[in-house]
Amino acid sequence: MKGLVTKSTGSWYEVLVDNTPYKCRIKGKFRTKEIKTTNPIAVGDWVDITPEPEQYTAIITQLYERQNYIIRKSVNLSKQAQIIAANLDQAFLVVTLASPFTSLGFIDRFLVTAEAYDVPAGLVFNKLDLFSAEGIAILHEYEAIYKTIGYPCYEVSALKGTNIDVIKGLFHDKTTLISGHSGVGKSTLINALYPEAALRTANISDWSDKGKHTTTFAEMIILPFGGRLIDTPGIRELGIIDIEQQELSHFFPEMRALMNACRFNNCRHINEPGCAVLAAVNEGDIASSRYDSYLSIYHGNDTRA
Repeated sequence: MKGLVTKSTGSWYEVLVDNTPYKCRIKGKFRTKEIKTTNPIAVGDWVDITPEPEQYTAIITQLYERQNYIIRKSVNLSKQAQIIAANLDQAFLVVTLASPFTSLGFIDRFLVTAEAYDVPAGLVFNKLDLFSAEGIAILHEYEAIYKTIGYPCYEVSALKGTNIDVIKGLFHDKTTLISGHSGVGKSTLINALYPEAALRTANISDWSDKGKHTTTFAEMIILPFGGRLIDTPGIRELGIIDIEQQELSHFFPEMRALMNACRFNNCRHINEPGCAVLAAVNEGDIASSRYDSYLSIYHGNDTRA
């Protein structure tokens, strides 16, 4: 029987077959394949399952080829990766400028990962109700950076319900991943979109301002207005994996547009003469923050940037 993986809790998976959920384990061969990931099966995967004698339990026997996926380096296992979700129509990073702060570097790492694995991506700026006039000005500066290079940006207040209908329209009949730091309001946003989901929410941790993890595993929610939403645990670090230095600039759209304009075909865009990317940075046509992110990823710097 073919089914859709809707939940991952580590050793067990929930697979939906014709609206019937099965609690599933992986057949041994999945664990012996040369897979560099900590989770060979991810939410959003399509699989074949074989039911066991016990009612509504089964073994996953086959994994179908993925259309795409979002992946990150495992924090504790640097040589391995974690597939966050698979077979996505789109992915949105929920961003907050305070409580907690989402850095431009973190945003860029998310967008580079989405580019590298063929996932259309956008940004949702949450907690609009907390913004001062100065905060709104900074928000617009952020948005200008990303809208200019083709990433859609949306402003919402999940708590107050501001622009929730816009987000509903974006998610209609799509398989959508939402991600972000703990505490940015992903669960509150999902509750605003679909109150019956009743996801747990938690206040920002006073001592760390990093948020309390209220989602402990990836889970797919079937939306009543059409579509599938994948909620993920809050991410503090987003390590880039399996992207070679020489191809990194391909995943920055503004750099990709200039890839044939540099003097040298193998230009690294660091200190080479005749580099069109460096010229664009100097002229302000490429945001300095984006170029800083490029250098940070290129040199393998801190994943929390």
